[in-house]
Amino acid sequence: MNTEAVVEFLGNVSLLQRLPSSLFKRIAEVVNFKHYEKGDYVVREGEVGDGIYFVWKGEAEVCGSVHAEEENRLEYQLKQYDYFGHATSTSVHVADIIALTKLTCLVLPHEHCSLLQSKSIWSADKTLETCALVESILHLEPIELNIFQGITLPDAPKFGKVFGGQLVGQALAAASKTVDSLKIVHSLHSYFLMVGDFNMPIIYQVNRLRDGRNFATRRVDAIQKGNIIFTLLASFQKEEEGFDHQEATMPSVPAPDALLSLGELRELRLIDPRLPMSYRKKVATTEFVPWPIEIRFCSPNTSTNQTKSDPSLRYWFKAKGKLSDDQALHRCVVAFASDLIFSGVRLNPHRRKGFKLASLSLDHSMWFHRQVRADDWLLFVIVSPTAYVTRGFVSGQMFNRKGELIVSLTQESLLRMARPPNPPAVSKL
Repeated sequence: MNTEAVVEFLGNVSLLQRLPSSLFKRIAEVVNFKHYEKGDYVVREGEVGDGIYFVWKGEAEVCGSVHAEEENRLEYQLKQYDYFGHATSTSVHVADIIALTKLTCLVLPHEHCSLLQSKSIWSADKTLETCALVESILHLEPIELNIFQGITLPDAPKFGKVFGGQLVGQALAAASKTVDSLKIVHSLHSYFLMVGDFNMPIIYQVNRLRDGRNFATRRVDAIQKGNIIFTLLASFQKEEEGFDHQEATMPSVPAPDALLSLGELRELRLIDPRLPMSYRKKVATTEFVPWPIEIRFCSPNTSTNQTKSDPSLRYWFKAKGKLSDDQALHRCVVAFASDLIFSGVRLNPHRRKGFKLASLSLDHSMWFHRQVRADDWLLFVIVSPTAYVTRGFVSGQMFNRKGELIVSLTQESLLRMARPPNPPAVSKL
């Protein structure tokens, strides 16, 4: 059996959804196939066994005195993707496992069971303390099958609520961990339903809508206080040979190394006499918390959040630090970063002095066209073609430094002028 088929199989085993994809190939290279006829003992009570068994094909049953009087025998039947056994050679089986049909199992020997231990869902080697900050932000704790928990780290971006990009990135991470590692997300569509509380954990419930030979579909609900605050639908595809053309052209912009970082740009704005003093004072007194994403604007200007400008923007971005080599992680990071400044472009033509707006993202869609490295520079080209009444629309394209179109995306947001605070009550006495 080829390694690719084994990797695809392992991706459907619930025990392994917490492992980084890099371990699946390593596990596939060391497992052994074992075949049994109907009625054969796979392992006997009191025996050590050969390691961890994964049911590849067929059915087996757990038999033993402990469960002899149980009425619901289906609870003790093992089918494809089920597993049993021990990771150490010092533990013995407490029941017989008998083949109900012709049975094939993959066996991970005891000496290789350490592969089942991983420090994070993205890396077999890095800890959450040593990996890039955005990788830690996108780490999830598997709670049970198809359920994960995410948190908002102290250093994660916050805007008075859970950052929308965090919801997109973490939900996509949860979906990715339930799909075999040969299938990578190619599109996602999401809706922001309620404001998230960054002081509370977020539960991600994954629904496996479809598992096909080349495609898989997942729906993920993000839940706080029993309410669904965000939902995402994502489609995954196994890479295939096919066609290639590109009409989109990357605009001519300065190289990222020739541009200022956000920190450097902030320092210049503090002393720029072309900017209003009130704005400069506000910048000086506002705590600067660096984002986990490095951003460099292609055309730094003197616009402020109360200055009218064109509904377009171009900037380079990449994750700070070196990311683990997992394509699923890199796409989650791009999804995370895509919401940092994206929706704000639709406001540019409407800004003016005293401008205050109540704004909420409504939906966010992405299409991944090619392989991506989120820790290398990507050019984000954003335009807002329209805003009408209470909704604004933005679209974007992301290019790598070779000029290849990597991602296309869109977002719609709610726009309303902020309501003035209620005047204090006046006594009628």
